[in-house]
Amino acid sequence: MDLIKDGSLKVGFKMPTERELSQKLQVSRNTVSMAYQELEKDGVLKSYQGRGTFVAEEVKLWEDEDIRDKLKKFVDLAFEEAIETGIDADEFMEIVTERIEEKRRLINEISGIYVECNIEQSRIFAAQLKERTNIDFKPVTVNDLRIMDKDTEELLQKSQIIITTFNHVNEVRRLTRNFNKNVLGVAITPDLETIVKIARFPIGTKFYFVCISEEFKFKVRDALESAGLGNINIEYTNSSYKEELIEIIERSDVIIASPGRYKEINELNGGRKQIINFLYSLDDGSVKALKSKLLEIKYSK
Repeated sequence: MDLIKDGSLKVGFKMPTERELSQKLQVSRNTVSMAYQELEKDGVLKSYQGRGTFVAEEVKLWEDEDIRDKLKKFVDLAFEEAIETGIDADEFMEIVTERIEEKRRLINEISGIYVECNIEQSRIFAAQLKERTNIDFKPVTVNDLRIMDKDTEELLQKSQIIITTFNHVNEVRRLTRNFNKNVLGVAITPDLETIVKIARFPIGTKFYFVCISEEFKFKVRDALESAGLGNINIEYTNSSYKEELIEIIERSDVIIASPGRYKEINELNGGRKQIINFLYSLDDGSVKALKSKLLEIKYSK
């Protein structure tokens, strides 16, 4: 779980067999088998018959529990403490309101950048974060960090925080290590409307999915299977060869493209075949956890 959380094991990574891991760790095969079963139950790993076990999802930063009930218990404890020390209900409410306003001001003072592999998706996720946190995030690409021109350097120097999707965390940390900035990861979830569009095509439709990375390819395959579309006629590629892509378009009924490849594929397609842009959104639970982390960072300054 730690290796997945820090990005050492990425989505789509093929895990060793139970026998291989038991020999490497010098523990019983039953122990490894039970660990794999628990991780698969949590949705972190996924097994495919005849293919092996793969990392299926990023580690979530939140708990699946009734948050409202948990918060009520904290409020009850604080209120009981206030009453015992002679603070009445009105004064307690004043303290709570004052504290909330202070935290809101702290969040509003934070500025940051959002990093993705393509500028379209970076802009989308930066806008979603601003809408949900009221924090202004500037969209940046991984390639911008690699080139590191003057404008990108200035953005990094002014920013207090860098946000990126989990599969980019390690690379972003490496590319920005000289700036000594906090790099936090967020989870993303497939857009429901995109899934519905794919599901509406008749059985036998020939799909071809084009993306940039192996990680994104695996995530989309897993998302389709989770949505009950694991049996559709689809092939996957991250080829960048123009001739090969044109051939793929010719033999497809429908092309599905990741946001980073959509513009390129659309130009090559020339309106001949239908193209679906496979969109993702920031996960709500991940954003909630992120807001809490942002406050911790702000207070530590």
